[in-house]
Amino acid sequence: QVHPVESGGDSVQAGGSLRLSCKVTGYIFTRYCLGWFRQAPGKEREEVAVIDADNTNYGASAKGRFTIFKDYHKEELYLQMNGLKPEDTGMYYCAASDDYCWRRQFGYWGQGTQVTVFS
Repeated sequence: QVHPVESGGDSVQAGGSLRLSCKVTGYIFTRYCLGWFRQAPGKEREEVAVIDADNTNYGASAKGRFTIFKDYHKEELYLQMNGLKPEDTGMYYCAASDDYCWRRQFGYWGQGTQVTVFS
């Protein structure tokens, strides 16, 4: 059973950095799509970044500040977040797919890790 588990969320001052981690067990890590999403209070969930065997894509708010990458041996997905802003505050979710990123079909979701950025 595929089971993503996020960690690394914290409260950080604006301009700071955080690295989120997602351990994904029971999953073929090298091929299909993995992604980070976030949801702020009162807002829709938005895509932050996705990665599969061939491509990496970032949401508009993440470009130039965040980096998504994988460690195949550890079976972990990461999101390095630099230059954090208060509007980055939200619950961050890791998701895994049984297909490539272009389909954007994620069937496995973690419980989320909270990121709070204060000014």
